[in-house]
Parts: sequence; structure tokens; C-alpha cells
Amino acid sequence: MRVVVAGGSGLIGRALVASLIGDGVSVDVLSRDPGSRGRHVPGGARLLGWDPSDSATVPELARTLAGADAVVNVSGVPVGPWPWTPWRRRAIVASRVGTNGRLVEAMASLGPDERPRAFVAAAGTDAYTGLDTEPATEATDVSGTVGFLEGLSRDWEAAAERARPLGIRVVPVRTSFVLARKGGLLPLLALPVRLGLGGRYGSGEQWFSWIHLDDLVAVYRRAIDDTTIDGPVNAASPDPRRQREVARVLARVLHRPSWLPVPGWLLRLVLRGEATLLLGSRRVMPARLLAAGFRFSHPDLEGALRDALGRPAPR
Repeated sequence: MRVVVAGGSGLIGRALVASLIGDGVSVDVLSRDPGSRGRHVPGGARLLGWDPSDSATVPELARTLAGADAVVNVSGVPVGPWPWTPWRRRAIVASRVGTNGRLVEAMASLGPDERPRAFVAAAGTDAYTGLDTEPATEATDVSGTVGFLEGLSRDWEAAAERARPLGIRVVPVRTSFVLARKGGLLPLLALPVRLGLGGRYGSGEQWFSWIHLDDLVAVYRRAIDDTTIDGPVNAASPDPRRQREVARVLARVLHRPSWLPVPGWLLRLVLRGEATLLLGSRRVMPARLLAAGFRFSHPDLEGALRDALGRPAPR
């Protein structure tokens, strides 16, 4: 089996590539900067350079994708913590929508017998923002939500779905906040708590959906291997919590107080549009995964945080 991974030097990509290689899968990693990024790619993978902004590279990219069992795209400039300047917004969009578009273009240039059988592409849960009266599932209508990240989520998936008319199975993995042992945004979320400044953001009533990195890798592996998984899947634990509860659990895990609320108006003043990352309410349920019998290794928030932060439960 051979899998091509775009973005294999990032947090999710590294963990996925290591898992695939550990099971004897042949992995090609596409990187825009193979020189400096090479040290971040697990050993055993073949590292290849690519420039998704350059249409002239499509023939070479197509040769790389030819005959692969699956193509996975986990590329993406982080949405935080840097300000959303116009340049930053363009980079965020290009690194998601643009990379999906280039990969689909390369796949379209191949003959039907050469095309990968599956395209598994990272996607977001931000289009669910505010749709929290009931837990949001893959069947929830997200066409009416408004905002930069909401629109990005829809465009991101639409770019991946263009591979479907080519006879390729497409699985957008709608990923919630990732809890990881090293990297990601969890250290930033935990920092004020470590300093004794933890507390709710705004009202604290907004929903917070999350997934442990181990489970996210397992979702990608399932999406690659299981031909019955087709269409979007919500990569979120079945244990969404209100943000105020998350603050309390995080403080308990780190043995720190949780007493300092941060007013919503202050977050909006300082962060502007990015405040939605902290104040937006996303109550996401992995309905399709649960229906398919997927088992989460870290299904509850406290256990997942303890594992990610290296804080074992007290005996």
C-alpha cells in the first residue's frame, strides 16, 4: 500500500506518517520546504518537494500521485495565534483551498486506472459555529453560518469534493481542537492556567469540541482504509463541554486555580475576528464515526487532557 501525504511535517502529518510507516505502509510526503522540514518527517518516508502555487508543477505532482492507494492533505497555515492581517488570511485560504485544488488538478490529469482510490482531506468544524441548540452532526445544514472561518470551511471542503466526479472516494475530516502531547494550541490554552490566571472566556457558555491526537490519527487511518467511509466525518470526541467546564477541568489537571474570567468584550477588542476561536460555540458530535463502530481511545475530556499534558490521574 502507498499513501501520499501533503503536509506530513506538521503536527497531524507527523503523527499520521509515523503510524502508517509503523504498519509497513509506503509513504511519500509532499513538502513546500523539504530542506528545513525534512528533519520533522519520520524516518522511512520519502520526502518530495512541491509548490502548490505553481501550476507548472502539476505534471510532476501527477506522477507522484499516480498509482497511490490514497492521497491525504493535512496542509494548512495555523489559524492562530498570529493576527488575521489581509496577507495572513490569504495565506490561510491558499494553504487549504489552494492545496486541495492543486492536488485535484493533478489527479484529474491522470487516467482513470492511475488515479488514487481515496482523497482524505483535512477540514474544519467552524461552519458549525452557533449551531449548538442540538449537537451538530455531518447532516447539519451549515450553509447559513457567517464568518471568515465558516466560509473557509465550506470552500475547503468544496475544493476537495471536486475529486469525486473523477471516481475518487472523498473524505473531508472535520477536525475540532486537537489535544496533543507536543505542539498544537494546547500549550497556549494551558499557559494562563499554569500561571494561575485561568478562567472562563466571556460567558463560558459556549461549547468546546475537541479530539485527542491519537484518536485523530485513528480517524485518518479509518478513512484511508474503510471504503464505506465516504463524505465528511466529524473528528471530535463524543464529549463536548461548555468552555467554563473546560477551564475547570484544565485547572484541576494542572493543580491550579480557575478563578479569573476574561470578558468577551476584551477578547473581541484585542483579538478582533480571531476572538471566535475562544468565544465561538461549536457543539460537534461524531455521528458517522460512532455509527461505523469507531472506538475512541480518549473519549472523555479529563482523561485526554491528562494524557496530553503528562499529568496522570491521582491514585
